[in-house]
Amino acid sequence: MLHDRDIDAVIVANGDFPSHRKPLQVLANSPFTICCDGGADEYIARGYTPDIIIGDGDSLSAENRKRFAEIIHYEADQETNDQTKAVRYLLSQGKKRIAIVGATGKRDDHTLGNIALLDEYLTMGADVRSYTDYGLFIPCSGKATFHCKKGAQISIFNINAKGLKSEGLAYPIYDFTALWQGTLNEALGEQFSITAAGRYIVYITYESK
Repeated sequence: MLHDRDIDAVIVANGDFPSHRKPLQVLANSPFTICCDGGADEYIARGYTPDIIIGDGDSLSAENRKRFAEIIHYEADQETNDQTKAVRYLLSQGKKRIAIVGATGKRDDHTLGNIALLDEYLTMGADVRSYTDYGLFIPCSGKATFHCKKGAQISIFNINAKGLKSEGLAYPIYDFTALWQGTLNEALGEQFSITAAGRYIVYITYESK
């Protein structure tokens, strides 16, 4: 399971720039930062310098296109989004342990799409987490153990898992067939585990209820 100290790189997506201390801490400690062009302007305006900017360049200011021309990796593939382009780039560089910030907000459809794509990144070989201003999303396969605050709110979104079982959650889980069915659970202590055959996405709030 990915821990903050193990992160190879951070992706700054083009949603709302984070304000919670947790994603900001992840960003501040990043050993390598790649910005989707839609998120680069805000990142740069806050005094940061990206290692790579990726996308088709249409969302980047003319000033920053000129200033950071040497680190812009143009990719005009319209069949996927800039977040996925960033993941593919990092994997091509051998960077598999990836944190994503700024993937939510601005547009609800983009938020949902960015969260759903986490499962695709897992199948691509990435060990990834997406940090929001309220919690984090973790795509998983098989058995996994999670650390959190006692009373943290937990949701499980089933992709194709069978035999879903848990330890340390307030309510039993099962083979959910609808996205809403695994929401609104709660951690009984500072750790819980899930066992399953197949893939699912777990959401954990930073704070207790």
